[in-house]
Amino acid sequence: MVYGIAVRMNNPPSMPPQFSLSSTNLLSRRSDLVFVVNPRGANGTTGKEWKKLLPYLRSRLSSDCNICESFTSGPSHATDITREAIREGANAVIAVGGDGTLHEVVNGFFWQGNPVSSQNEKPAHTTALGLIPLGTGSDFARTYGWKNDPYEAVERIAKGLKSRLDVGVITAEDKDPHYFINVADIHLSAKAGYYAARYKTLGNLCYVIGALQAFMGHKNVDLRVKIDDGEWMKYSQVTALCIGNAKYFGGGMKITPNADPSNGSLEVVALQDFKWYDFILKLHKLYNGTHLSVRNVTSRSVRSIEVEQIDDGDPIYIQSDGEHIGFLPRKLCILPGAIEMIT
Repeated sequence: MVYGIAVRMNNPPSMPPQFSLSSTNLLSRRSDLVFVVNPRGANGTTGKEWKKLLPYLRSRLSSDCNICESFTSGPSHATDITREAIREGANAVIAVGGDGTLHEVVNGFFWQGNPVSSQNEKPAHTTALGLIPLGTGSDFARTYGWKNDPYEAVERIAKGLKSRLDVGVITAEDKDPHYFINVADIHLSAKAGYYAARYKTLGNLCYVIGALQAFMGHKNVDLRVKIDDGEWMKYSQVTALCIGNAKYFGGGMKITPNADPSNGSLEVVALQDFKWYDFILKLHKLYNGTHLSVRNVTSRSVRSIEVEQIDDGDPIYIQSDGEHIGFLPRKLCILPGAIEMIT
């Protein structure tokens, strides 16, 4: 058996990230699987669970695959690892962790607005995306009905069934494109996510604390919105605007219930003129996905959406897959079938 180990070196910013499939033979029939592990995820639980899982994973996969572990050491490292793995011709890059790790890995499939391509294989070669959910949040997995069970995930990888998956892309003037696989959101929910990130050591409780902090001083705002490159329109008194490629965010809230990662569109759900007590009274509907029948909630399917702030004031937060990426204005588009995923 041959196992490649990739560990990040603390390189100066000018140096490329260090990654190698080690002694694996890229021309062999054996599949090269790169497992990108966030050992500090879920307050260190991800690293501990990975160590427990590894013997089973090796026994289940190593007869057909070259297994390569790569441990992240900081923000965006999973993105760097993924790009290098694809360039070296890996058959699959598998995110081991929560939605944050998956988000970084997805962004690693792209570079300067284009898909990363292999330097060692024929042009037809593609690297697949995989997921072993082992983190604080596993909202993307919920869309597929996957349990937070790493052994079940290993079985999916062993079966090797794949399907094409849409990816969302967020652009802004003078900024690099940013990609998301799950849900992007604007204003209150994005601000709550920004604060929640500070309390990830508390597990799902971080979402509750983040929401409470975001409500302090919150004001609904008017936004300018353009759908599918049409005319600009006004969305009044927006509390939150959620753009889903998949269904869940915020620790299990089924916010965009009609979203489908393989239908070539995004679902936009707008919550308008919500008061703090509306969330208390309607929280159960937000979690079970029945909130589309609630007054001041609208939903529509789009290929692209541009969002701008109308009035001068505090900047409006935007996040994707639970990661803060900045402020408005932004344009969000769908890239149909952009990634092949092990499902």
